[in-house]
Amino acid sequence: MNRVLAHTGAKYPIVQAPMGWIARYPLASAVSKAGGIGIIETSSGETENCKAEIMKMIELGLPFGVNLPIMFLRDDAMLKFVCNSGVKFVTTSAGSPAKFIAPLKDAGITVYHAVPTLDAAVKCAEAGIDGLVVEGAEGGGFKNPEEVSTLVLLQAIRAAVDVPLIAAGGIADGRGMAAAFALGAEAVQMGTRFVSAAESPVHQNYKQKIIDSKETGTYVLNKKATPCIRALKAKVLDPIHEEGRMPPDILKNIMDVYFGGDMEAAPALAGQSVGLIHEVKPVKEIIDGMVEEFFAISQRMGGYASARNFG
Repeated sequence: MNRVLAHTGAKYPIVQAPMGWIARYPLASAVSKAGGIGIIETSSGETENCKAEIMKMIELGLPFGVNLPIMFLRDDAMLKFVCNSGVKFVTTSAGSPAKFIAPLKDAGITVYHAVPTLDAAVKCAEAGIDGLVVEGAEGGGFKNPEEVSTLVLLQAIRAAVDVPLIAAGGIADGRGMAAAFALGAEAVQMGTRFVSAAESPVHQNYKQKIIDSKETGTYVLNKKATPCIRALKAKVLDPIHEEGRMPPDILKNIMDVYFGGDMEAAPALAGQSVGLIHEVKPVKEIIDGMVEEFFAISQRMGGYASARNFG
């Protein structure tokens, strides 16, 4: 049995990433309705708004999850709310989940933690985490400056721990999903692909830039400091990329990017999968297409195994 599906109750092992301000009811509900696992973000820090979004998802009555980014939570208000809300699935990120695991699991919640390294994965498994989101360097948003690809990271973690893995970073279609499963994943998580979806609340300029970008269309910024991020290339980012450091307030105008469409106002977070995305599609079409492609590839690969022949 697929352990991620058992933990979440979803139809398909396809998870929507918890992008700040973007991963709210309109997008998350579309993913859950299409058979995937919609996730509500809390990294925006808008506690009351996020609580309302969570309640709307609960009322929907479909599988979903909530992300708790540890270093971005000002207090334990969101943790307490989630524990008392009836939420069944949580992903944690951006810090050690050690203090979060016990209260969440005491509330009957399944907990997965996002990890960018093998060492972090092993520590989380030893701490009793239910599963891991394995974040390769290809993904957008906040990254480990010591870049390790999803291809390598999945193999290393799968060899070391036996908890279910959700692969994240560089995945936008059924091909990527099939590759991740071959490496030991039981689900995939996508951010950039869903940011560009029809139901995504971001400005059309953001979606269009994703579509227009090549696989080389992103920068990794601030590798010499914290936080390190991957974002779409932009003229305003050229000198920042060259220097290796970015101003601490560089994300202050992120809302102008997301909802105003000014692609030079701040870094527009996105992963290398921009090179695999060529049009805006409804979430259901994205998920249905992925599933069909995944099974077609799996069938072909199974033929190799049955015949014991590479021809």
